[in-house]
Amino acid sequence: MPIPTALKAFAGEIDSVLDDLIDRAEGHEAKLFDAMRYAALLGGKRLRPFLVVASADMFLVRRDCSLRVGAAVEMVHAYSLVHDDLPCMDDDDLRRGQPATHKKFDEATAVLAGDTLLTKAFEILGARETHELAEVRSDLVHALAIAAGGHGMTGGQMIDLVAEGQRLEIPEITRLQAMKTGALLAFSCEAGAILGRATHTQRAALHGYAHDLGLAFQIKDDLLDVEGDAAKVGKSVGKDATAGKATFVSILGVDRARQQAQMLADQAIAHLRDFGTDADRLRDVARFVVERDS
Repeated sequence: MPIPTALKAFAGEIDSVLDDLIDRAEGHEAKLFDAMRYAALLGGKRLRPFLVVASADMFLVRRDCSLRVGAAVEMVHAYSLVHDDLPCMDDDDLRRGQPATHKKFDEATAVLAGDTLLTKAFEILGARETHELAEVRSDLVHALAIAAGGHGMTGGQMIDLVAEGQRLEIPEITRLQAMKTGALLAFSCEAGAILGRATHTQRAALHGYAHDLGLAFQIKDDLLDVEGDAAKVGKSVGKDATAGKATFVSILGVDRARQQAQMLADQAIAHLRDFGTDADRLRDVARFVVERDS
């Protein structure tokens, strides 16, 4: 099954899990949960939970367990997008072709919705339903905290904000994106190995795959910001140049950036050589990442 088709089929599966896990509420807090559900169930590629499940499948992990972890990762991703879209961050009115959460509701509600999605993710990882072994649950919590924190996603966002209007070089942009985008993708791949109690060597291989995949993904995002159709991308395009952001494309140019993305996708695939055909889904994802139009 081609990856776009597989992702579309998987989206229904993970959305059902998200729908079950995100509470509904009555009373004054109902608006908060409505905003959380809006942000998490608005759509999207669902690439991160797909990677969790695909990597877990390699180690014969129970599907209900990997889907819970995938849902937790998607909640963290959704929280980051809600906060990224705020006027104090990237100031975007659209997300996935729909009003951003702070436009659909209001800024304060959007902040709280993001905060609660983040904490809900750790509630899920810490629950016995996610894995019977406390050690595995602890490892998942620890790894996601690092990926989402100051040495990962939020640290990368801080660098991105500070760097606006500055001339960054490729090593600095690579570090920024490895933190902002790559850290959560790396966790998504390693989570399957944690659930499956894989060896250190296997986890390292998946981490290497995800590192290169994350950079290829970001370069493609940079290309879409220059060349993409806003209707397909689902958000405003051309914002990086307007904001004066240094990107892979602004430094390398379109052609070299496209070549670099392909090289990174090939490197990502090379990390999977010892997994044989069990890793074919992950290989397909690496190819998809650089070929997508949204």
